Amino acid sequence: MDEPIDIYNEQNEAQNIIQMRSEAHKKGLWHRSAHMWVYNDNSEILLQLRSAGKIIFPGKWDVSSAGHIGEGEEALESAIRELQEEIGISAANEDLQFYKISKQSSQYGDFLDNEFHYVYFLKFNDDISNLVLQKEEVEKIKFYHTDFLKTELNNNPEDFVPHGKYWFDVISEVEKRSNKNANK
Repeated sequence: MDEPIDIYNEQNEAQNIIQMRSEAHKKGLWHRSAHMWVYNDNSEILLQLRSAGKIIFPGKWDVSSAGHIGEGEEALESAIRELQEEIGISAANEDLQFYKISKQSSQYGDFLDNEFHYVYFLKFNDDISNLVLQKEEVEKIKFYHTDFLKTELNNNPEDFVPHGKYWFDVISEVEKRSNKNANK
């Protein structure tokens, strides 16, 4: 689904320009997205398998939930909306823990993606079997232990969206957060 998004410069400053998402990707314009990494107290990260119908990276494991921040929308508002839409998790503002803004630039064929990812964490220890997935976006979800993920990312990187070092940054942060919770 194409949608209007706000455009920013390379320093993440608003340009008072609105473009459709598809145009922003064609032109390589900087814009914002929200990335939500769901984890539990067992050092596991919830990943989504992208739907086979996705244009970019179909059938690859990816961030728990992510989406473009719409025109005039705040990052946290977008994060909560995407969690509910994509993987059926209802979260309140105070449930999400802001981590950082990650500046990412990548190209996939004619698709030039220049994004500022607003990265959030959500601790979720509930059963995931009853969550309702957005089938156009998500094939399935599964919790993976961080040790397993590190091995898989090194041995089978083709199974994952190529986020590079960002994967290992997130894994390290989840391990810290899980260990902190385990020591309480």
